[in-house]
Amino acid sequence: MAPTYPDLFSCFARIGLLSFGGPAAQIALMHDELVARRGWLSEDRFLGALSFCMLLPGPEAMQLATYAGWRLRGVPGGLLAGLLFVLPGAAVILLLAGAYAAYADLAWVQAAFLGVKAAVVAIVLRALWGLSRKALRGPLHWGLAAAAFVAMYVLAVPFPLVILGAGLAGAILGPRGDPAPHAHHPGHRHLWRLLPVFGALWAAPLALAHASGAEFLTDIGLFFSKLAVVTFGGAYAVLAYMTEVVVETHGWITTDQMIDALGLAETTPGPLILVTEFVGLLAGFAQGGWPLALLAGAMTLWVTFLPCFLWIFAGAPYVDWLLGRPRLRGALSGVSAAVVGVTLNLALWFAFHVLFAATHRTPWGAWPDLATFEPLAAALLLVSAAALLVLRWAIPATLAVASLLALGVFALG
Repeated sequence: MAPTYPDLFSCFARIGLLSFGGPAAQIALMHDELVARRGWLSEDRFLGALSFCMLLPGPEAMQLATYAGWRLRGVPGGLLAGLLFVLPGAAVILLLAGAYAAYADLAWVQAAFLGVKAAVVAIVLRALWGLSRKALRGPLHWGLAAAAFVAMYVLAVPFPLVILGAGLAGAILGPRGDPAPHAHHPGHRHLWRLLPVFGALWAAPLALAHASGAEFLTDIGLFFSKLAVVTFGGAYAVLAYMTEVVVETHGWITTDQMIDALGLAETTPGPLILVTEFVGLLAGFAQGGWPLALLAGAMTLWVTFLPCFLWIFAGAPYVDWLLGRPRLRGALSGVSAAVVGVTLNLALWFAFHVLFAATHRTPWGAWPDLATFEPLAAALLLVSAAALLVLRWAIPATLAVASLLALGVFALG
């Protein structure tokens, strides 16, 4: 028997409020709630849904929650589950962005954020280690990871092209085989109902911003719409691309603000891709104060997460068929391998900007000015790395300790 809406609300509200620690912890929490405790989904159904969500652009944990809600109560259930997964973290991000905009220029706040920045580098390095252990399973995957790193770090190839190339290489060069015998195609009738509705909803705020002459909001909406289509491999995979565009191309925020945004997003429940909301809020605040900040934050939330609902509601009937396609699995493994190289690019970029006061561009990519080395930042990075990798502390605790240590050094003068 399908759960009632009050039961569904209670379950996914709990998941949304407790979903700290990144996708692995969030998926484990959902498994405990949906499979082990309540028995609403079977083990096979849960794992199949997880595999399907990993095929999609966007945050897999949020999409898994949406799929579970859809499976249990149709589209209304999917909307309820997905919104409850996102909204608690979005509310916290709004509060954190407000505090950051008001107080970030204070000397003691900047000192605390040196600890945050150092911890962020350690967090990305830990993510890189975890990704490489799962994604690099042979020479092909190692080659794709190396090619992705060189393409982005040295040649400045755009992230979407890197992901497209890795997917094609994985599909062509990966393992082959016949489709699974049970993988029947479900047809396309439901798409004709979904696509016009979600397409109109997606385009509506962009069209309104354009029609009203709000160039900044239009640019924000278009960029984060593009990001929603190419966000394969999780938030870390697109952070380098996002940083390049919002910092270097448009100048909406600074490098330090981008690193701070990631650090604060790591402390909230919900998907890490909520960092897009933080970026939108800060960019809007810099352009026009709080009225524009709230509009920009709402725009980034809308175009980041509405597509996630579309991918699930459009693709859910195809789960068995998609998972039975060998070439599609090969493409996914190719993208996963490329994400390792992309994340290495991000880790180096963050590390250079945290550990050195100045960097410069060379024919071989960005390189720091070695004379501007920051010993305190390096010490905080080592402490954070030890806390995460050796002591296995949670991310919020690591961020808090690194910030307190930086504050202590500041207080001592």
